[in-house]
Amino acid sequence: MTEIKIERYKDVLTLGDKLKRLLWNITYVFFFRPFSLPIFKYWRNLLLKIFGAQIGKGSVVRASAKIWNPKNLIIGKFTCIGPEAIIYNPAPIILGDKVTISQYAYLCAASHDITDSNHRLVTDVIKVDSFAWVAADAFVGMGVTIGEGAVVGATASVYKDVTPWTVVGGNPAKFIKERKINGERGDGTNIGR
Repeated sequence: MTEIKIERYKDVLTLGDKLKRLLWNITYVFFFRPFSLPIFKYWRNLLLKIFGAQIGKGSVVRASAKIWNPKNLIIGKFTCIGPEAIIYNPAPIILGDKVTISQYAYLCAASHDITDSNHRLVTDVIKVDSFAWVAADAFVGMGVTIGEGAVVGATASVYKDVTPWTVVGGNPAKFIKERKINGERGDGTNIGR
């Protein structure tokens, strides 16, 4: 049997990052989450921007959505992060224009190195391109790109990139079909009826 060296866990997050997240969590509890009515969407966006998020025109982040680090959140125009969605973003999460992240979806931009006896934290960017939809209760892992117009079905678990204008589902997520919008792919390519 191989002997594994046991060491103390090495935290890669700085004290400054931890203090900023503490301040964000206090703000979230008292000034973000309680303001759930639609008229407060601008207020919620303002708070996220104060903490470093980039948010495009017309985008909505629901009050019950949990954003781990606003500084690592980039949202395009007319995008929605739904109720109870979890945006765990020690690395950037980038959402394009007209993206929907449905209720209870979990975007997870971090994991741990299972080949390292110290189990160190590893992170990578998640990108959800324009017109894509991550449906209810779906999981998207670190380093994944959801292509333009793609749909991740409800409860799917995505660990690899999703091809543009496709629908995937299951665990692990697999190709189901091409996405058609009025007989065409979203990129304007006529695919017949």
